[in-house]
Formats: sequence, C-alpha cells, structure tokens
Amino acid sequence: LYNKNIYPPYAGGGGFIMDGPLAKRLHKTSEMLELYPIDDVFLGMCLEVLKVSPVPHEGFKTFGIVKNKNSKMNKEPCFFRSMLVVHKLLPPELLQMWDLV
Repeated sequence: LYNKNIYPPYAGGGGFIMDGPLAKRLHKTSEMLELYPIDDVFLGMCLEVLKVSPVPHEGFKTFGIVKNKNSKMNKEPCFFRSMLVVHKLLPPELLQMWDLV
C-alpha cells in the first residue's frame, strides 16, 4: 500500500501536541492524500507534504515505562509528573498513578 521503503517520520499514536494553525494545515493536506490505514503513518505522510518534522519529547512514553517493582520511586509523584502520555499501564496502575500525581 505504501510506495516508499520507509515511513516518513511521524508522531507515535498515543498523543501529540500541535498548534491550531498546523491542525488546520493538516486537515487541508489530509483531504489531498489517499487515506492510509495506519493513522500514525498517515499523519507522518501529511507532515511530510507540509515539510514539518515531529519532535520527540521525553514526556511521551508511547512504548510504556520501565518500572522497578521494588523501587520506592514508583510511589513518588515526581516519577510520573513529567509524563504526558503513558502506554501499557493496567487500569489499577493508571488509577494509582493519578492518585499519586
């Protein structure tokens, strides 16, 4: 379905931040491209047309977080405070995280 060897840079699916003007430009661009079945990659395709590159941020943990089950750090609010998006936590872990923060 994709005619290049590698996907363009894209923002990982859990979340991303952009300003309003970029969102409007992406909307217009998305209407000009053939829809691609992987939403993250489709966003990257649109960004590529606009010549905009996504910038990684440490607060987006789209591949989960490394936790030492025995560490007191996992009970410290500061451990979670800088995270904006976190994947791979079970519902009880999410509730515990939000209670701490």
